Amino acid sequence: MTELRKGNIFADIPGKLQEEVLETLLEGQGELRMERILSSGHVSPEGFWYDQQKDEYVILLSGRASLSFREEGEIHLTSGDWLLIPAHKEHRITYTSTDPLCVWLALHFDLKAGE
Repeated sequence: MTELRKGNIFADIPGKLQEEVLETLLEGQGELRMERILSSGHVSPEGFWYDQQKDEYVILLSGRASLSFREEGEIHLTSGDWLLIPAHKEHRITYTSTDPLCVWLALHFDLKAGE
């Protein structure tokens, strides 16, 4: 049985980030995973494209960010914007704000498993 847990998505954010921070908040069956991601000026390395095995629902809770998709071009996000990125949709992070820093909530799952 799962226990009741409580937290605050904005708690324990370091003042200055040397590297992007990924924290797993929960994991479930079928490789379901929820992460908090903190980024501040962090972008994907030149020439690198994410090609993820799972679908990803991401919401930008604070800050501003830009993602570039190989086929669709660039998408700009501000606080409250969300995006559903299908598995194997090649993308990269091209911009993340530093003030305010970016706080993301990302959910990785297999959308087809629920169909």
